[in-house]
Amino acid sequence: MANSGIQGKFFSGLFWVLLLNLLVKPLWIFGIEVGVQNAVGAASYGFYFSIFNLAVIFNILLDLGITNYNTRNIARHPQLLGKHLSHILSIKVLLLFVYVVATFTIGALLGYDSHQFYILAFLCFNQFLNSLLLYLRSNYEGLLLFKWDSVLSVMDRVLMIVICGALLFYSSHGAVPFAIEWFVYAQTVAYLVTVVFAFVVLVRRVGVCRLRWHRPFALLMLRRSAPFALLVLLMASYNRLDPILLSLLLPDGDTAAGVYASAFRLLDALTMIAYLVSVPLLPVYARLTHRYEPVVAGKELGDVTRLSFSLLQVFAITAAVGLAFVASPLMQLLYVDHTAESADVFAVVVFCIIPISLTYIFGTLLTAGGHLRQLNILASVALTINVGANVLLIPRYGAVGSAWASLAAQSFMAVAQMIVAMRIYSMRPSASYVLRFVLFIVAVVGSNMACASLALPWLWQLAFAAVLSLLAAVLLRLIDFRAMLSLLTKRG
Repeated sequence: MANSGIQGKFFSGLFWVLLLNLLVKPLWIFGIEVGVQNAVGAASYGFYFSIFNLAVIFNILLDLGITNYNTRNIARHPQLLGKHLSHILSIKVLLLFVYVVATFTIGALLGYDSHQFYILAFLCFNQFLNSLLLYLRSNYEGLLLFKWDSVLSVMDRVLMIVICGALLFYSSHGAVPFAIEWFVYAQTVAYLVTVVFAFVVLVRRVGVCRLRWHRPFALLMLRRSAPFALLVLLMASYNRLDPILLSLLLPDGDTAAGVYASAFRLLDALTMIAYLVSVPLLPVYARLTHRYEPVVAGKELGDVTRLSFSLLQVFAITAAVGLAFVASPLMQLLYVDHTAESADVFAVVVFCIIPISLTYIFGTLLTAGGHLRQLNILASVALTINVGANVLLIPRYGAVGSAWASLAAQSFMAVAQMIVAMRIYSMRPSASYVLRFVLFIVAVVGSNMACASLALPWLWQLAFAAVLSLLAAVLLRLIDFRAMLSLLTKRG
C-alpha cells in the first residue's frame, strides 16, 4: 500500500467517524444527558453516576482485552474473521457471568442497598451489550470498513436520543417526574437494537454464525488478550474512580459526585474527538508495525503520528484554554444547581483533554505494536498517583481536589507513553516543529486573554479566541488543509 494510500484510509475513516459523531454526540450529551441531570437533580444523578462508574471499571471482565486484540489481529489477518467470530462470541457469554459475580461482590463490599443493586443489574447488562457492540465493531475496524463502523458508533446514541427525548418531553408535560431508572432502561433498548443490527450485517459478510465453545481456542485467546485486559482495567480505574471515591470519602458524596459528573460530562464530550481518532488509528498502526519493510513503514508511521498529533493537540489546547476562560457562564447555561462548584471543577478537569489526546495517539501506537508490558507498568503508576492524590485532596478540596488528582494521573501517563513510543520507534520531532508548537500555545493563551479583556459576551469571546487559535495553527503550518484534502481523495 502506498504512503498516500495508508494515510488516505486513515484520514477517510477519521472523516466519516468524526462527521457522524459530531452530528449526534453533542445532541446526546448537551440535550439528553444534561436534560436528565437537570430533571432528576445532582444528588439523584450522582447516585446513578457512581454506580455507573463501578460497572464501567469492571467491564474489562466482559472483554479481557479481546476487542483490542481482535482489532489488531483482524487488521493483520482478515481471513481469520469467519473462524474467530463464533468462538469469541461464546467466550463473551461466559465472561458475562464472571463480570456480574465480580461487580455484585464489590457492590456488596461497598454496602449497596437493594435499590443500588437493582440499578447495578441493569447497568451490568448494558455494559455487556456495549462490550458486545464494541467487539462486533472491532471486526469492521480490522477490515478497515470505517463507514460501517461510523454508522454503528452513533446508532445507539440516536436511538437513546429518540427514547430519552420522548420521555423528557412526557415528563415535562405530565404529572410523572422523570426517574433515573428511565434513563437506564432507554440505554438497554438502544444497545440491544444496535447489537442485533451490527451482528446481522457482519454475519451477512462471513456466513452463518453459531456459538461454538472450543476450549483450546478460548485459552489461547484469553492468554493472548490478558495483557490488553490488565491495561484496560488499570486505565479504567484511574479514569473512573473519582466519583466513587467522592461518594465514599465525603458526607455529601452523592451530591459531590453529581457536581463532578456535570464537569466530567463536558470533558467526556471533548475526549470523544480523541477517541474517534484512535478508532481508525489502531488498525492502521497495527498494519504499519506489522510490515516487513521497516524503512517504508517507519516513514508512514511518522507521517500518521505527526498528522494525528497536530490535529488532536491543536484541538485539545484550543478547547481546554478557551473553555477554562468561560467555565462559569458555561455551567450556568447548562445546569440549574451547583453551577459555581461545577465551574470550579470544570476549570481544572477540562485540561485533562490535552494528556488524554496524547494517550490516544501514543498509547494506541504502543498497543498496536504489542508493547503491553510497558503500558501496564505506566498505568499501574498512574493509578497509584490517582488514588493517592484523591485520598489526600478530596477531604480538603472536595470535587476540585478530585479534578486535580485526575489531571496529575492523566499527565503522567501521557508524557510517559510519548517518551516510550518515541524511543521505541525512533521518532524525533524537528526543532522547527517544536518551536512552532510552542508559539501556537503562546498564541492560544494570548488570544483568550485578549478576547477576555474586551468584555465580549462569553460565546463571542470563545468563538473569536477559537478562530484566532485556528488561524495561528494554519499560519504556523501545524494544520495543512490542502494536504488533508489530498489524503481524503487518495484512499488507496
